[in-house]
Amino acid sequence: MVIKLILALIMPFLLVLLFTRVSYNHYVGTALTAALLLASYMKGYTHGPSIFFIDIVSLAVGFFYARKMKADLLKKK
Repeated sequence: MVIKLILALIMPFLLVLLFTRVSYNHYVGTALTAALLLASYMKGYTHGPSIFFIDIVSLAVGFFYARKMKADLLKKK
């Protein structure tokens, strides 16, 4: 259970950053990550609302960090 909590805290954040770097758009990165999370919820891979809530928080933090990362990258150019 602890491993699932740690992964729920880290993985959506990293996935948003990965998809943002690949697609050059933080909205696309967030949407792809949200689609993956939704698919995992539909398949039943989550156990309880606490993991769902932690996933959503991690997704939101990843979105804001990706937006800041993109703004900093554009500022350098």
